[in-house]
Amino acid sequence: MNEALGPDTKDALARELPQAAHCRRALLLALAYYGRDARGEAFVTHRNAVARLFWSLLEDRKGQAVAATATRALRGLPRFSIPLPQALPAQPPRPAHRCDRLAELRAAFLVFGVVATGARGYHLEFAPPDPARARRLSSLLRALGASPHRSRRRGRDVFYFKDFQTIADLLARIGAHGAVLALEDVRALRETKNRIHRLVNTEAANLERAARAAAAQRQTIEYVARVHGLRRLSRPLREIASLRLRFPGESLAELGRRCDPAIGKTTASTRLGAIARLAARLRSPQQGQPGGGR
Repeated sequence: MNEALGPDTKDALARELPQAAHCRRALLLALAYYGRDARGEAFVTHRNAVARLFWSLLEDRKGQAVAATATRALRGLPRFSIPLPQALPAQPPRPAHRCDRLAELRAAFLVFGVVATGARGYHLEFAPPDPARARRLSSLLRALGASPHRSRRRGRDVFYFKDFQTIADLLARIGAHGAVLALEDVRALRETKNRIHRLVNTEAANLERAARAAAAQRQTIEYVARVHGLRRLSRPLREIASLRLRFPGESLAELGRRCDPAIGKTTASTRLGAIARLAARLRSPQQGQPGGGR
């Protein structure tokens, strides 16, 4: 899975503060709830921008310095920790306004969300650290009209989306417009590549069919020449037969343009079909009389 969209998206989101005071309060409470450590004493994150966002939302920043430590669990990524003020509730009330619910979803994404593109398609997931926060997030998503898939990973509930339009809509609603544009670019590139692959495959299949047909036509003409003689054919059939033997790789349209006068692809196919029917009669136990042709 390619997670390149995730860090950039979170950094961009963390730099944008909601305009309304109640939305900023909802974002603070949600960050504190979803991002608190196991002891409930500090807000922790692996993104510097998210730590700065949480710190900037605090009303009283005295004694709330950001502490950074290195961790081995995530390839040496730093771990930023900010003590939680006692005034912040351990479990905030559920948001009453839609904009506050979106602010909470933004907080959940900033804390444990992932958006990615990979060989299997598009992916947006949330992995809450415990059942209580998983239930809260599940209720929040339902309130916003989103129905995620659900799985278990390392003892955690994971909520995820695979549909491109649903992912783009959720990211746009929480303000991650840069991620939406990036996803659109990825989709456009993939659709272009898929279209090119389809065209190449179609052209290759057409060439293969044409080559097989031309080979069969040459074999038929060679049989007629050996058993019946090309001189006994009418002039139009003799002409197309000779051109097919001289230009085995050309298409029917190209052979038709070489005729004198030039003929279309359909007429060239009709003349070769007449030779094929003659060959079939020559191969049958009761040989018929050869006919003419156009």
